[in-house]
Amino acid sequence: MDDYPLLNLFWTMLLIFCWVLWFFLLFRIIGDLFRDHSLGGWAKAGWIIVLIFLPFLGVLVYVIARGKGMAERDQKQAKDVDAAFKQYVRDAAADGSGGTAASGHPAAGSPVDQLAKLADLRSNGHLTEEEYQKAKTKILA
Repeated sequence: MDDYPLLNLFWTMLLIFCWVLWFFLLFRIIGDLFRDHSLGGWAKAGWIIVLIFLPFLGVLVYVIARGKGMAERDQKQAKDVDAAFKQYVRDAAADGSGGTAASGHPAAGSPVDQLAKLADLRSNGHLTEEEYQKAKTKILA
């Protein structure tokens, strides 16, 4: 351990941390490039070439030049995911097909509504006759 002083160990750890951070930024930038629909294919290819041949400078220039748009796209994606999740929860809670909602309680809707939905599913070919009869007996029970 005398060959490698403690300060060199800290310096090595700092360099490894910076290297990992750079890779993190590089992959975030590449993901942002493909998510951005305002850039054309040639512009995306140009940024990828810059990132490959001038990696540190390319990452720095991209973050400076397009960092604000990158943050806006991240926020928009987070809002879209949140809205999709909330819509899924609403749809699952309002599902009247005889199953249970997200809360674990029986789905809303009268047995007549549930039977009508089952008949529609059967007529559209989504349910076999056997599945229809099983679901029907469950609703009527």
